[in-house]
Amino acid sequence: MNQIKVSPTGLQKVLRSSSSEEKGENARLSLLTGALAITDLLKTTLGPRGMDKILLSPSGELNVTNDGATILKAVHVDNPAVKILVDIALVQDDEVGDGTTSVCCLAGELLREAEQLLERHMHPQLIVAGYRAAAREALVALEQSATSLPAAETAAGYDALLNVARTALSSKVLSQCREHFAKIAVDAVLRLHGSTNLDHIKIIKKLGGTLADSFLADGFILEKRFGVGQKKRVENAKILIANTPMDTDKIKIYGARVRTDSITRVAEIEQAEQEKMMEKCRRILSYGCNVFVNRQLIYNRPEQFFTDHGINSIEHADFDGIERLALVTGGEIVSTFDSPGGVRLGECAVIEEIMIGDDPVLHFQACRANEACSVVIRGANQQILDEAERSLHDALCVLSQLAVEPRLVLGGGCAEALMANAVDAFAARMTGKSALAAEAFARALRNLPGIIADNAGFDATSIVAKLRAAHAQGDGSAGLDIQTGDIADMRKLGVVESFRLKAHMLGSATEAAEMILRVDDVIKAAPRKMDPAHPHM
Repeated sequence: MNQIKVSPTGLQKVLRSSSSEEKGENARLSLLTGALAITDLLKTTLGPRGMDKILLSPSGELNVTNDGATILKAVHVDNPAVKILVDIALVQDDEVGDGTTSVCCLAGELLREAEQLLERHMHPQLIVAGYRAAAREALVALEQSATSLPAAETAAGYDALLNVARTALSSKVLSQCREHFAKIAVDAVLRLHGSTNLDHIKIIKKLGGTLADSFLADGFILEKRFGVGQKKRVENAKILIANTPMDTDKIKIYGARVRTDSITRVAEIEQAEQEKMMEKCRRILSYGCNVFVNRQLIYNRPEQFFTDHGINSIEHADFDGIERLALVTGGEIVSTFDSPGGVRLGECAVIEEIMIGDDPVLHFQACRANEACSVVIRGANQQILDEAERSLHDALCVLSQLAVEPRLVLGGGCAEALMANAVDAFAARMTGKSALAAEAFARALRNLPGIIADNAGFDATSIVAKLRAAHAQGDGSAGLDIQTGDIADMRKLGVVESFRLKAHMLGSATEAAEMILRVDDVIKAAPRKMDPAHPHM
C-alpha cells in the first residue's frame, strides 16, 4: 500500500496566498513574547506605590490611570496571547471589580517561568499538568487561611470592611484620602443590605475643590434643575417619569415650509399643534403627580402649563438618569398617557434644588428604595475625577461581593507567599517532570510581592527571601509593609483582601497561561482585499 507524503508546506498551499502560519516553537515564542510585553507594561502599576500610565487617544483625549482593565481596553493589540490576557482582565473586572493588574501579572509570571522550562525542552503538556496540580494545592492553602467576615452590623465587622476598602484604595489615586473614601465606600455599600446591585449608588463628578471635599449624600442626585418659575423644593413628591416627545404631530410649523394663500391658515396649523400639545399636558395632569420628569424636551408652553397647575417639570434627563430615578423611587417609565390608574408613580419625601460647586442639582431625599445614595466626587481636573471614579467603583465592587463570599485573606503579598510555600511543599512530594512546573508555579506566585517591592523602590530579592523564610517558620500572617520596606504582621496592620478576589485571580491566571502554552500553531487569515472602486467599504 503506497503512503501519500505531504510536504511541510502543504498547509501553506491550501491556505490563500496572503495567509500566514507559525508552527511549533515559533508560534509559542511569538505568543510568549507578546504576553510578556503586555505584562511588563502593566506590572509597574501594581501595588500601593505603582506608577500611572498616560493614555492618549487618536482624537487627543487624555487619560491618566493605573487601572489594569482601563489600560488594556485602550491598548490596541494584534498579538493573540495579549488578547487572551485582555479578556481575563476584563472578566476579572466584571466578576470581582478589582485585581485586574494582579491577574495579568500572575499570568505573565507563569508564562515567564514556563518559557525557561520550554527552553529546557520540557513538553508543554507536562508544564500544564504541573500548573494545574499546583493551582489546586494553592487554592486549598488559600481556603485554609481565609477567615470569615464578622457581621457588618458589629463594630468588628465595620472595621473589617474599612480595612478591605483601605487595601483596595491604597494602590489608587485616592490613596491620599483613603480613610475618607474608605468610609464613604463602606457606608454606601452597607445601605444595600447585602445586595450586589450597585445601580442604587450614583457617582457624580464635579470639577472644583479637592478630593477631600467629596461626600456621600442620602437619596438620589440628578444633575438637572426645575423649570423656570417653579418651586425649588417639593415635599411628598409623586413623580411621573416619562420618555416621550411633547409634540405628537409629524410636521412642526416652526420647522416646515408651508405654502398657503392666507396667513390665517398658518395660524390654524400652529393652533392645532398647540392644542395637541396641551391635550397631552392635560392627560399628564390626570395622573395626580406633582413632579414630571421627561427624558426628552419639554417646550415652553407645556412648561408654563405645568407651572400654572403646580407641577414641577424636569426636561432632558439623560436615559441613565431616568433609569436610576425609576429604580430608586419605585416608579415606571411611561411613553403614553392613556392609563392613569395603571402606572406606578415614583415617590420620595423631598426634592430640593441644591448647589454643588457652581452647578445646581436636584436632591431626591428619602426615596422609596431607602438604599439609594449618591457619591459626589470633587477634584481639580477631569483626569483626577475619572480616575477617582474608577478607584471608588473598584472598592464598591469588592465590598459588595463580600455579601456573596464573606471571607477575607491577608494582603501585602502574604496570601501569595503562603500559597507559594504550600506549592513548594507539594512539589517536593511529586514525582516526574511536573514537579519542576509546580516549583515554577511557586516562583511565579512569589514574584508578585517582588513586583510590589520593586515598584516601591525596595530590594525585591531580599524582601521575598525574608517573606519566604517567615512563612517557612510558621508565620502565616507575614507580608510586605510598604511603609518601612520590611516584613510585618498583615493582620495587625489591617491589610486584608477579599477571598473571592484572590481565588478568582488564581484560577483565571492559571487558565490563561495554560491556554497559551497549549498552542503550537497560529494561522492568520488573509486580510480582506479592498475594492478599488469602493476603497472605504
